[in-house]
Amino acid sequence: MPDLLSAALRYAERGWPVFMLGRSKRPVANCADCPKAEEDPTHDQEACGCLTCHGFYAATTDPTRVAAIVAAVPRGQLALRTGAASGVVVVDVDPAHGGADTLARLITAGLTPPTARVLTGSGGLHLYYRHPGRRVPCSQGKPGQGLGPGVDVKADGGYVVLPPSVHPRTGRPYRWVPGQVVKEMPPALLTACTPPPAPPVVAVTGPTRLTGAGGISHPDRLLAALLDRVAAAAEGTRRTTLYGAARGVARMVAAGAIDPADAIAALTDAGRRAEQTDRDIRAAIRGGFRDEGVAA
Repeated sequence: MPDLLSAALRYAERGWPVFMLGRSKRPVANCADCPKAEEDPTHDQEACGCLTCHGFYAATTDPTRVAAIVAAVPRGQLALRTGAASGVVVVDVDPAHGGADTLARLITAGLTPPTARVLTGSGGLHLYYRHPGRRVPCSQGKPGQGLGPGVDVKADGGYVVLPPSVHPRTGRPYRWVPGQVVKEMPPALLTACTPPPAPPVVAVTGPTRLTGAGGISHPDRLLAALLDRVAAAAEGTRRTTLYGAARGVARMVAAGAIDPADAIAALTDAGRRAEQTDRDIRAAIRGGFRDEGVAA
């Protein structure tokens, strides 16, 4: 633990928010007092005072808190919250799934110039680039959004394991490759990491005015008003505002004023425009619909 704590404090001093994962490289389970996001979307994960709850939302640069987090999970994995929070985007290369060939192609295309890198405990590679100051989505587990087979992006809404953590399966440590510093993220790489804009969502498929079924007049205007609240929400309140909008839209679904699939598409688009992670968007929509008794 002393080596892990020393490393964690060095990262925190650098301005990188760190937290602890369990031995399995997965976030530590929430304590009994902290609900999961899908159970209570109004619970503020960013402001929660618990040391290990809510995954990367527990990440911090406060040295006292860092020490307490490491002490709480002494046999876990040290991790970095990627994205704007740390100013870092990580390209994750997994040779076991074709990452070496993909990386060779990316290097040839000039997308991944030399930068700070970590040799992972499983034989992979993490390439560290400076965050560009605009949202960069994670691509892990999202077909068509990666850079190619075996290469994923860890950015806003993601995390990576940090040295000197030890891989639970191989027993090998994560190690920095000496002699490199974190470089700017090339514009071509940023373009490759950014999915194309979503097509406009035509959300209201029902009549302009309903009689019965809740009696909602001008559902298009009501929907626009609910989505505008999300767009106008201040930073730090956007997730709870999206949850509130989801409850309002769920009532429209229940009244037959909007198709459920169109409703979810419109809310998802609003959440992304408000720079919420896909995970938080899904949780807010599920929670809002559930609390109105509507299936999502």
